[in-house]
Amino acid sequence: MSETTELIPVTEERWNELRDLKAEGQSYDELLGLLVQEHRRRRLTDATDRGLKDDDPQAWIED
Repeated sequence: MSETTELIPVTEERWNELRDLKAEGQSYDELLGLLVQEHRRRRLTDATDRGLKDDDPQAWIED
């Protein structure tokens, strides 16, 4: 993993939600990676459930 430090402003409420989701020994980087992965899966599932056809499946998971 490359070491990049960025400050991401979040509310106290959001920070507490992230802290509650984080497993013991898990880094916030790992937690955020899992949240991104789950979001992409959900978007892909939603797209396929709607019956969207696309030649580029990557487009389904990109913003």
